[in-house]
Amino acid sequence: MNAVYTILLLICSNIFMTLAWYGHLKLQQTGVSSHWPLIGVILFSWIIAFAEYCCQVPANRIGFDGNGGPFNLMQLKVIQEVISLIVFTIIATVLFQGQALHWNHLAAFICLILAVYFVFL
Repeated sequence: MNAVYTILLLICSNIFMTLAWYGHLKLQQTGVSSHWPLIGVILFSWIIAFAEYCCQVPANRIGFDGNGGPFNLMQLKVIQEVISLIVFTIIATVLFQGQALHWNHLAAFICLILAVYFVFL
């Protein structure tokens, strides 16, 4: 069950992370934050990033085998990176509709699947 909690928290964390890192670009694109000073954009992103950390830290604590979880440190990192790229891809194609998936993106996802396979050997 710790594995499920870890993965769900990592998904939530990466949704917040992607919005913190790239959401301000969409806000600027729509005109909402066009006149915000850079420090305002940074503070806005930090607020969102706080929610990310509220999910990321517990995910790592619950999932780490040193705390009774099912994953070693390397596995946690690879899982997090794969989730991060999947979440980013979904948000980028939905929120920023001009971004399309191409064959090389699919090839990269296949490489990620192979990375997960090898890290769990």
